[in-house]
Amino acid sequence: MSDESWYDRHVLPYLIDMACGIRPVARQREKVVPLAQGQVLEVGIGTGLNIPFYDKTRVTRITGVDPALRMHSLAQKRIAQAGLDVDLIGLSAERLPVGDASFDTVVCTYTLCTIPDPAAALAEMRRVLKPGGKLLFSEHGRAPDANVSKWQTRLQPYWSKLAGGCMLDRDVPLLLRDAGFQSEVQSRYLPGPRFVSYHYWGVAQVR
Repeated sequence: MSDESWYDRHVLPYLIDMACGIRPVARQREKVVPLAQGQVLEVGIGTGLNIPFYDKTRVTRITGVDPALRMHSLAQKRIAQAGLDVDLIGLSAERLPVGDASFDTVVCTYTLCTIPDPAAALAEMRRVLKPGGKLLFSEHGRAPDANVSKWQTRLQPYWSKLAGGCMLDRDVPLLLRDAGFQSEVQSRYLPGPRFVSYHYWGVAQVR
């Protein structure tokens, strides 16, 4: 029997879809997702919010990985509307059921905050990338201002319960470096509450 609550099954997917689909976040997706090309792995495909931003002339096939199968019904609607060739796999990113050097691009947006072991997931992303392949990312994370980061730590236990395990204060550049990626990282606050609005985005390749 699933240990998910009624809230997790029936409310959370729609709240996440709404929160992650607001215009400032959509603009962040638009900065990185159209750069994807060839065979693409999307980690944490969720409700398919990235789907409209893929360039169909550049992408051969997309494999979407997400442990939350409840999200996939929303993703399927967006896939059908976009006319893309997408496979959905209901697994977490820490152990990907694909061979080494299988993908030209890995797309990871608003996902590292909820993966229980982000280091393991990034190691898998590195493993499955072809030589010269790229990791495209956009994530919220630890703010550089001490007062804001202090509030991130204080709010974390309560926020995580409401937001599907989302962590407010993950250091995205450090995680990428420790996983062996060389990254071009941009960062700034987006409009919204500062404890959740500091964003990192860019392109990473294996060092």
